[in-house]
Amino acid sequence: MEIIFLRSFVNDIKKINDKSIKSKIKEFIIQVEKAKTLTEIPDIVKMKGFSTAYRFRIGEYRLGFFKYENTIELARFVKRNDIYKVFP
Repeated sequence: MEIIFLRSFVNDIKKINDKSIKSKIKEFIIQVEKAKTLTEIPDIVKMKGFSTAYRFRIGEYRLGFFKYENTIELARFVKRNDIYKVFP
């Protein structure tokens, strides 16, 4: 799948100092690039009320993204209690 990084996602990543969290993000991106469908990637949850919004758990953080046909748009990476305030 093709991956697009939104500016908000890049800014969220710059704020993270934990290298283990950043390595898990890299692993997720590699999984998404190799996958043909989202069902091949475990622990992805569809956001209720939104047809294209999904989230992925990485520790106490959540990665919010949109799926459009064969494209994944990484939108936000924030703590669990903040993801529902800023995404989607």
